Amino acid sequence: MASRDPVADLRRIAFLLERANEATYRVRAFRSAAATVAALGVTELAERAAAGTLGELAGVGEVTARCVAESLAGEEPAYLRRMETTEGTDLPAAAEALRRALRGDCHSHSDWSDGGSPIEEMALAAVELGHEYLVLTDHSPRLTVANGLPPARLRRQLDHVARLNDALPDGFRILTGIEVDINDDGSLDQEDALLARLDVVVGSVHSKLRDESPRMTRRMLAAIANPHLDILGHMTGRKVAAAGAGDKGHRARRTRPPSSFDLDKVIAACVEHGKAVEINSRPDRLDPPKRLLTVAVEAGCLFSIDTDAHAPGQLDWLRFGCERAALCGVPAERVVNTWPIERLLEWTSGHK
Repeated sequence: MASRDPVADLRRIAFLLERANEATYRVRAFRSAAATVAALGVTELAERAAAGTLGELAGVGEVTARCVAESLAGEEPAYLRRMETTEGTDLPAAAEALRRALRGDCHSHSDWSDGGSPIEEMALAAVELGHEYLVLTDHSPRLTVANGLPPARLRRQLDHVARLNDALPDGFRILTGIEVDINDDGSLDQEDALLARLDVVVGSVHSKLRDESPRMTRRMLAAIANPHLDILGHMTGRKVAAAGAGDKGHRARRTRPPSSFDLDKVIAACVEHGKAVEINSRPDRLDPPKRLLTVAVEAGCLFSIDTDAHAPGQLDWLRFGCERAALCGVPAERVVNTWPIERLLEWTSGHK
């Protein structure tokens, strides 16, 4: 396949980023890479692409190096392809359409762990928002700072949810779940028998977030392969802004960089095992970052757009996740919480 012009591709990306009013530093990264590449000969570029050393050039980073390598291989860079796909799309309308398609929320917390409100209040707020279901995903025992639920308390919660469901309006249901900690070795922080009873299991890394990439990659791959896990929660663990004052246990946190791991391997494992990548709608997370989300879209991943709500009003944060999903071209049919509840539960039960 004949190569494309990598300089033209980089400049086109920069142009589209500018038109989308993206951050100046992002535009500058592509323009700087284009200037560096333009100054080199085709032979040196090809040799560096083959050796994987494009990223060693001044002004060329991991993302721009990947774009150059794809151009030299005759492929339209995935970054450019995704931007061209959404170019001309009415993104507010697309985000609103996706929000209307959502039937529920697969990640929420109550005052049984580190949320600020009883389960009943969370459920009634979800009813008012038009949800058909709310998955209750309080923390697992290892996360003591968040009052995680050991097995005995989780069993009591399951009984409590069953009683609540008998009293809630017809057409709405609380689904049982957990945000289970992914342990250092990739195992899940709850008894297998209990995980098997739950409707939906979200697995997240909450500790040693700065582990070196190979170790974090092994940890995540082991969790994704676990038959009890359904959704990989806030996959990079990053924090981008301080949390709101109404968020019990999440006040005034600093920003935090994303964890380092082999994205291609993690995404491939999610696709292989049929697991969903969470699009976390919390304004202080917005995880995964857009570049990672784009890679997951290109790979054919399933997604779950969730609020990670710790208070009733936060259940209305789904719109933030929908905006990011629309911007990155996430197809509605690959978002598991657009599915009817029967299909959702068939999907999760198929992992066990």
